[in-house]
Amino acid sequence: MLANEQISLRLGTSEDSDFLYDLHRAAMQQYVAQTWGWDEAWQWNYFQQHFNPAECQIITFEGKDVGVLSVRNRETEVLLKFIEVLPKYQNQGIGTAVIKSVLEEAHHTGQPVGLQLLKVNPARSLYERLGFLTTGQTATHYLMRATPEQQTRPNQPRAADGKKRRGLQNE
Repeated sequence: MLANEQISLRLGTSEDSDFLYDLHRAAMQQYVAQTWGWDEAWQWNYFQQHFNPAECQIITFEGKDVGVLSVRNRETEVLLKFIEVLPKYQNQGIGTAVIKSVLEEAHHTGQPVGLQLLKVNPARSLYERLGFLTTGQTATHYLMRATPEQQTRPNQPRAADGKKRRGLQNE
């Protein structure tokens, strides 16, 4: 459940195809271009072949479609396949709220959350603030994971004995 009432998720549909491709281009083109180069025809074909609305949730903010979330529940973890937010709506806490809800739901069931992101993507600092640790890397991606045991609020005050203090931050 999302704490911010202005943010909601709805199931993706085939009618979201154009929005999702435009969103991907707006949110990710610069990082893809830095990593491999951006080939519009290749990107469009790849998207058309792999777009599955059943695996997407559209992120809405104040009633407007502003992003997408794709999560896959695996046997041993929850995989955050991707989250993209339109640049106009980035740095407003929308992605943070959505990722926190994924973490809370997964951790409630005792599962870790894994993801991979392009090394050139500055979102790594967001994931680190939310408790993800880098567990590996490829030539192009960081592999990250947050477990229920890890602190999801790294800056949460600690008592003198080193234990997290509960109830000091809004839940």
